[in-house]
Amino acid sequence: MQEAKSIAAPSMLPEPAKEKSRMGKRVLQNWELYLFVAPAFFYFLIFSYGPMYGIQIAFKNFIPTKGISGSPWVGFDHFIRFFDSYYFWDLIWNTLSISLYELAIGFPIPIILALAFNELKGGSFKKMAQTVTYAPHFISVVVMAGMIITFLSPSSGIVTHLIEWLGFDAPDFLTDPKWFKTMYVFSGVWQSAGWGTIIYLAALSGVDPGLHEAAIIDGASRFQRVLHINIPTIVPTMTILLILNMGSLLGVGFEKILLLQNSLNMESSDVISTFVYRSGLVDAQYSFSTAIGLFNSVINAIVLVVVNQIVRRTNENSLW
Repeated sequence: MQEAKSIAAPSMLPEPAKEKSRMGKRVLQNWELYLFVAPAFFYFLIFSYGPMYGIQIAFKNFIPTKGISGSPWVGFDHFIRFFDSYYFWDLIWNTLSISLYELAIGFPIPIILALAFNELKGGSFKKMAQTVTYAPHFISVVVMAGMIITFLSPSSGIVTHLIEWLGFDAPDFLTDPKWFKTMYVFSGVWQSAGWGTIIYLAALSGVDPGLHEAAIIDGASRFQRVLHINIPTIVPTMTILLILNMGSLLGVGFEKILLLQNSLNMESSDVISTFVYRSGLVDAQYSFSTAIGLFNSVINAIVLVVVNQIVRRTNENSLW
């Protein structure tokens, strides 16, 4: 009788208790996997989710001596101040134009390079071409900004002298606001295009050779095989990367822009991230800069969700 009761006891446990029991068993059975994941889990918990506690100062008049909890609430005052400012639309336009410009130029080039590398036969030329295009990725932002300033200097820049040697008037790349976005985007493409081909080459490696063999037998040219076999293979990868890029539409990094920025090109180089840096760290307007940063992050999140839903309705290659 007691034995029957002990057997029936687990079935009489409430559903949440059963679920916890099953979860505990799974953790014990796969403890090595959980231990492997733990460093990444605690990294994001401490450095990504932990600091989110400070977001509340966007709705407060933060006073360092009183701390976050002791500072008075001001609601949406900082957001309204930013929206009503004369520089609001200038910051939005500069950020959006640089992001869209970079997306239009920088997104297709790694795809084209990956398709070209995939068509090259294995050998020293292919290895050299890949090394040459990958190498700029490992140059730090500070060194890259120094190279740009050195090459485009109006007095000693090699690019400036080359343009003048060809008989043209060299523009002021570093000080003319009209040239800043082009200079920023094309230098970024040169630095990251080669590295961006890696994920597309990995996708292309999964193409079934039998498809190409069958296409060759049917008389398909190399261009037709690239168009109808290789490109459809990497479309899912292209879609995912496009969604991720759209999710950072207002997330233009401030490091290189800040290094190339000066009082003469500020008209087109001042973006949201550089303004947050100046207002938060230079001018010590902590609450105001946090509000702007939160606005930037919310817009990026909304764009990511909207683009993902649009892609999800058109095909199955969405993030979720």
